[in-house]
Amino acid sequence: MKVHQFEPNAQQSRSTDVFAGARYAVAPMLDWTDRHCRYFHRLLSRRVQLYTEMITTGAIVFGDRARLLDFSAEEQPLAVQLGGSDPAELARAARICTDWGYGEINLNVGCPSDRVQNGRFGACLMREPALVGDCVAAMKAAVDIPVTVKCRIGVDDQDTGPALDALAEAVVGAGVDGLVVHARKAWLAGLSPKENREIPPLDYARVHRLKQARPGLPVMLNGGLATLEAAEAAIRGQDAPPLDGAMIGRAAYQNPEILLGVDALTPGARAPAGMADGFEAIEAFMPYVAAQLESGARLSQMTRHLLGLFPGRRGARLFRRHLATEAVRPGAGLDVLRQAVAFVSREEPAGALPAEPLRNAS
Repeated sequence: MKVHQFEPNAQQSRSTDVFAGARYAVAPMLDWTDRHCRYFHRLLSRRVQLYTEMITTGAIVFGDRARLLDFSAEEQPLAVQLGGSDPAELARAARICTDWGYGEINLNVGCPSDRVQNGRFGACLMREPALVGDCVAAMKAAVDIPVTVKCRIGVDDQDTGPALDALAEAVVGAGVDGLVVHARKAWLAGLSPKENREIPPLDYARVHRLKQARPGLPVMLNGGLATLEAAEAAIRGQDAPPLDGAMIGRAAYQNPEILLGVDALTPGARAPAGMADGFEAIEAFMPYVAAQLESGARLSQMTRHLLGLFPGRRGARLFRRHLATEAVRPGAGLDVLRQAVAFVSREEPAGALPAEPLRNAS
């Protein structure tokens, strides 16, 4: 991967380096975007950028690295998202992740959970832009792959104008390679993480104003993007420079087939020769599932990421029910997955219906 060196006074010359070839990304989602999920998502799109769940620096430095960091080569391009606020520890964790083979380091400055706040990282760092800049600078000095930041537009009573500007100024000065902006405030007291993904109003225009002020900074939009059509419209905006891409979260997990359309929307990509639909994707997933079962994984660890497939098709409810009840049984194998797929009609649904909320949705 290209090494990205940043010069604060030469922004225009590198406007889309870090997101080139990855107009779309699947957001890092705790308990969701594990290696099995990412492998399946890669089958649906060759060009979408994938991210790990957030991993704390302490877990990487002192924990079971193989369990936390191992991935399949097929998942690339793949970024790791780090949670932390100590520049030296972040630098150390970034070096470990680079040696492990990741292609991008992303710093979480957006998670609003109490546990994350207690660790002095995540969204509460919006109040400490200078510290975030120090963290980025330390990682940039330690690794030769892109370092990006995922943030909010502000927290609590902050004015989103100066709050986001201060964060951007600090990380740009530190050499950041790109910014992913969740276009909502986070309320650190009074709202749960789930409510913080839904209640604070979206403000895409604020993200476009950031891009207008810093045209050379690669900026990707996140928040409330339920379809690729909505994401394309949000990227273009109105009366402002277009953004460099969009990061889709829950919609990509709860209806993964939307990722089938990503490659055709990626600039410079050849016409996709990927999967036609969810049925073909599951067939392609079967060898991976078999190999993981052989190595000791449980079927439910993989099939839980398939429950959002087939919205609007007859039999989709039976598909989900069968996997939810049978895949968790000891010794469950590929036959359970095949039986579940057999419940689903292969006739195109008359209209795309929204996927039912998943029970494990956070």
